[in-house]
Amino acid sequence: MSDWSHIIVRSLLFMIVLFFFTKILGKKQISEISFFEYISGITIGSIAGEVIMGLESNMAHGILAIFLFGSITYLVDFLSLKSNSFRDFVEGKSTIFIKDGKIMEDNLKKENYSTDELGTLLRQKDVFNVADVEFAVLEPTGDLSVLLKKENRPLTAKDLNMKVPNEKAPQMIIRDGEIVFDALAAVGKSKKWLDLELEKLNVTLDNVFYGQVDSYGELTVDLFDDKIQVPTPQTRPLLMAMMKKCQADLEIFSLETESADAKKMYEKNAKKLNEAINTLSPYLSN
Repeated sequence: MSDWSHIIVRSLLFMIVLFFFTKILGKKQISEISFFEYISGITIGSIAGEVIMGLESNMAHGILAIFLFGSITYLVDFLSLKSNSFRDFVEGKSTIFIKDGKIMEDNLKKENYSTDELGTLLRQKDVFNVADVEFAVLEPTGDLSVLLKKENRPLTAKDLNMKVPNEKAPQMIIRDGEIVFDALAAVGKSKKWLDLELEKLNVTLDNVFYGQVDSYGELTVDLFDDKIQVPTPQTRPLLMAMMKKCQADLEIFSLETESADAKKMYEKNAKKLNEAINTLSPYLSN
């Protein structure tokens, strides 16, 4: 075999070997890795590169070395799950950089970080003023977790005592003009319902590139032809508008009637409908 053939065979073989060990070690190897996993990954890659290029003539030796490093990495991950102290030793501990709004200078020096580098990490979190930070910690992975002071955090629905509906994961029910029946069943819809919704939008299934059902059961579509404009679903806003109109009509009737009983009835029902509007407002708003 020629040198080119050797490289091709070795490359394919070690691609399979590395893929096999990566699957065993898990997704952690390709996401946020510890110091030990970082060293192990570099070593395994170096061994594979040397064997592929023929610097190490015996492929079995390379496979054995990769197997050993992969096994050690797997064992270290397993022991880290069983022992907190072992995990702290291998993966390291988090380091507090800012506490109660004050920079911890000693911890910065301990981790060999300068104030400029701290500023860079904060800006990556869209924080430009250190005075806005209540707490910041450097994770073992090298990421900086930041907690802003309460007055600098974005308002939430809870802060405003607002009721909001629970969100469910949207489901893709149409892909490349084909119905994804598993996703359609997951949202509790039928093909008949889908046909009716597409008819409302004045589109056919063949023209739909992507179709999605949100947590409210509304269908939105993206067509193959980008020039065609698809109307936005208006079911919830129309229902809210109708309820508000009915509530307003009841209040008008209560003002116009001369009957005390009818006036009382209109006012009572207008109040009930207003309570229903307030309850359903988070669910029926855009």
